[in-house]
Amino acid sequence: MYSTKPKIGISIGDINGIGLEVILKTLAIKEVRDRCIPIIYGSSKVVSYHKNIISVEDFPFHPLRTAERPNPDRINVVNCWQENINITLGKPTDESGRYAIISLEQAAKDLKAGLIDALVTAPVSKEALQMANFPFTGHTEYLTHEMGAKESLMLMVYDNLRIGLVTNHLPINQVAENISKELILSKLRVFYETLKVDFGLERPTIAVLSLNPHASDGGLIGNEEERFIRPAVVEAKKGGMMALGPFPADGFFGSGQFAKFDGVLAMYHDQGLIPFKTLAFGGGINFTAGLTGIRTSPDHGTGFEIAGQNAADHSSFMQAVFLAIDLARNRKEYADMHANALVKREKTAELEEESSTESLDD
Repeated sequence: MYSTKPKIGISIGDINGIGLEVILKTLAIKEVRDRCIPIIYGSSKVVSYHKNIISVEDFPFHPLRTAERPNPDRINVVNCWQENINITLGKPTDESGRYAIISLEQAAKDLKAGLIDALVTAPVSKEALQMANFPFTGHTEYLTHEMGAKESLMLMVYDNLRIGLVTNHLPINQVAENISKELILSKLRVFYETLKVDFGLERPTIAVLSLNPHASDGGLIGNEEERFIRPAVVEAKKGGMMALGPFPADGFFGSGQFAKFDGVLAMYHDQGLIPFKTLAFGGGINFTAGLTGIRTSPDHGTGFEIAGQNAADHSSFMQAVFLAIDLARNRKEYADMHANALVKREKTAELEEESSTESLDD
């Protein structure tokens, strides 16, 4: 069993949004602190600024220079910078984008180095990131590159509902041209593996949605289903995966059909996210599957319109922390189980070899 509390790193997101508010409200709950060692990547000054706005009482934080020796009984804050910075609540700026990047980069570096067991990212503003010349669309794309993953999967999680995306943040007029049999297969492989390793499902089932209305009605409304999607599903089955589809997306969720599957693979962002956010009621979580490190985040954005008003709901962020804790434990237990199985196989092989040698001697 994973006996020690996992170290959960937290990047602060945009300092002008609700990120630090939901972080502080979550970590002020003793049950959360009892289950993990939280490590915030940012600045004690910025944390104190937001703490004063929302008047969090139970928030024992401990400043650090690095995450190498966190205090297991405190909320650790790694000071990624020392200088004073301007906070303009409710507005994306190049400065808020720049410090969101600094926080994320340091947290990702420590995740790669194994100093933290998982990373929970607070929301960033893509506009602010662009102002700061960030070369990636968002967290998912940056972490996929930084962790050296061949493929990742944006996976939305709420209880037993898990929706993965073939394409992430693409304009709708670019979706069809970016979908291929190879891409769908690659996403299915990541999806299947994460359901087994991270969620502990021995033989998971995955529903694959169509791209076109009515799954193209036999080719009357597009042909991507027959050209790319169905062949990918067939090949996935041949490879041992329980993948089914393509299913028409319009009635799939309203009919409750989604509840029969362990995962659902959608073709594009809104096809998956609209039903997910309708069903998740603000408690959903974004998990980047396929990485060597664990990363989760809440399913909401920066909330600039309510920043500084103490009005943000921290439910989704808290669930993102809990999921990160569970995934860290699941991965550790899965690795231990397979390591033990390997040792057992090697021991059995040694005994068989010794027995064979003794037989020859006789």
